[in-house]
Amino acid sequence: MPESATVPAPRQYSYLGPAGTFTEAALAQVPEARGQRWKSVHNVGEALADVVEGSSHAAMIAIENSVDGGVSTAQDALATIPGLRIIGEYLVPVDFVLVARPGVRLDEVTLVSAHPVAYAQCLQWLSRTLPEHAHIPAASNVASALGILEGTSDADAAIAPPGILDHHELDLLAEKIGDNENAVTRFVLVGRTVAPPPATGADKTSLIVELPDDHPGALLEMLEQFATRGINLSLLASRPIGDSLGRYRFVIDADGHIQDERMADALMGLRRFSPKVIFLGSYPRADRSIVRYSERYSDEVFVEARDWLRGLISGEPGV
Repeated sequence: MPESATVPAPRQYSYLGPAGTFTEAALAQVPEARGQRWKSVHNVGEALADVVEGSSHAAMIAIENSVDGGVSTAQDALATIPGLRIIGEYLVPVDFVLVARPGVRLDEVTLVSAHPVAYAQCLQWLSRTLPEHAHIPAASNVASALGILEGTSDADAAIAPPGILDHHELDLLAEKIGDNENAVTRFVLVGRTVAPPPATGADKTSLIVELPDDHPGALLEMLEQFATRGINLSLLASRPIGDSLGRYRFVIDADGHIQDERMADALMGLRRFSPKVIFLGSYPRADRSIVRYSERYSDEVFVEARDWLRGLISGEPGV
């Protein structure tokens, strides 16, 4: 290797930690993040600030859960922090284990530490297995386990992600204790503003859109920008803007890519309609499912319609 050649510095990726969280499991799915530096942070705001400031190449954040719906803190952050793009999405099955300090038996457990969301997703199992238990809320799924391990919690056992066992000496009392075996959390990898990757045919476009004013049919007018172009929406969620009561922004996931003619046309329609459209990115779907649509919404149809209009304007004969 020439003396002038240097080894590139490793990229840094921020994620909601500590080690063993579902967010870490999502980051482990990113091929380009393997072998790089991973930074554990305390919240979504800190993770995204790392990206904006340039200390991290990207941040992994949870944005939607199949049981609890959208993650409001993530949606609000993406709506208010400029200069960010979603560059990928990843799905993590949500399951939980019950862990304890070494030597504790399941029949000895009366006090369970858990994050409130995790506790709610395991309540049926707990009610059947430990009907007389009490609950101590924890700040996070991993914090519940660390509290009993470090002696800062009075709980006998903790509900935690399975990955906790890879990092800490805890006894497994029970596994697969979640009440919904199909529960999944959707994570997105967020970087600074860049050009979208090329369309793959299995893509998703994420947006945040505000209505121009509050009048009958305003939401329908927004949705028609997609419906009249044959675009399916996989997510439509409302979040309060916060400047006055009754004002909302809409978080949207639409099937397709900004390079698709139908999607580009819809975005231009939204731009004319809405006072604020935030483009969060076009990126490959986590399930790699090909987006299906009617042939009347193909790229060729939109191109032909534009060519036809140009012909009318220029006075081409036969148009």
